[in-house]
Amino acid sequence: MTAGLGPGRRRLRERLLASGAMSPDWAPAYDAVPRELFLPEVMWPSVEGQRIVVSRADDPAEWLRWAEADVPLTTQWDDGHHDGPEHGELATSSSSMPGVVFDMLRELSVFDGARALEVGTGTGWCAALLSARLGEDNVASIEIDEAVATSARTALASAGWHPWLVVGDGLLGWPERAPYDRILVTAGVREVPRAWIEQARPGGVIVMPWGPAFTDQNALVRLVVEDDGTASGRFVGPTRFMHMRSQRGTWPRHRDYLPDGWPADTRESTTSLTESDVLSDDSYAAVDFVLGLLMPECVYTYGRSPRGTMTVWLYGLGDLSWAAVYFNADDPSASQVSQGGPRNLWDEVEHAYRWWVERGRPGHEEFGLTVTADGHQEVWLGEPSVRLVVGGSRTARC
Repeated sequence: MTAGLGPGRRRLRERLLASGAMSPDWAPAYDAVPRELFLPEVMWPSVEGQRIVVSRADDPAEWLRWAEADVPLTTQWDDGHHDGPEHGELATSSSSMPGVVFDMLRELSVFDGARALEVGTGTGWCAALLSARLGEDNVASIEIDEAVATSARTALASAGWHPWLVVGDGLLGWPERAPYDRILVTAGVREVPRAWIEQARPGGVIVMPWGPAFTDQNALVRLVVEDDGTASGRFVGPTRFMHMRSQRGTWPRHRDYLPDGWPADTRESTTSLTESDVLSDDSYAAVDFVLGLLMPECVYTYGRSPRGTMTVWLYGLGDLSWAAVYFNADDPSASQVSQGGPRNLWDEVEHAYRWWVERGRPGHEEFGLTVTADGHQEVWLGEPSVRLVVGGSRTARC
């Protein structure tokens, strides 16, 4: 069956199967749907922070090499308000890393004849894979960006696939083809909409990247919809996805928190935590995900000065609380903390970090998510009765 595949696609196929990312039942769909048919003439591979641009017109062999690589490829910047080969400010559409795509398809646990909804059409590659596996009449895909949807529709038709394609807000689902047996969400989610659960059959599966506001890191979660209108399941592992446009959030402005520099009532202290405790070199470590679960309505950023000093800034989203931590690599006990506003944000970080350590540093897979019938989100550790975060109020329990 692989005789018609080029060497690059064949190598990727073997790698995906060997790693377990692609289950054998998805191999025929992989063979039938070349990723390169759904990619634009100019694209931007994402590899370890490198700023790469590839153009098929300039170097077709290099373009194809990236198309057949197991890497994410940015295909749009700044919601389409960007032109030219240089990177834009914000990546807003992409072709996801094949290993992650097939991880998600594996977790979807499809069966012959299943009706599926994809939220986030993107390039159209996933819609084509679903069509090859389930039959195109069983597949609906919704995309909020009309230009992205048009490109996907063209690519799908050129490749010979005609699933149901809709331009609209994916958070609303698409009730015209409901109920669905499976829902695949290909954009990061902070709050799970009731529409997805209501449009899924009891026993239906929803696979999505979900994460708290604290970090850009998501975790893949597999929810099963119950007869009572709830949905619950475990996280599968860490991942990173662009977020649903209405759930991106707005980054706080530093001047709103400190308009006149350091205020007189700044609270000064030191910390026993080190830079490596809260800023792991492992991009898939669970620490910032867990901090986000236990620290509602908070975001953070960090940077290193020319002298090598690492500084972490935290901002409260529900008020004007803030914290700044200056890590001393030579003497961690001398790392300085400054805090202001109603919350002691760094104290919350230390409390959450200790909670995580005391429980054996659990990974993503040990946590789960339940969406209640009234729309509240409850994150739990080990089993649903051990709740960490409850509902839209984002109340931490630990």
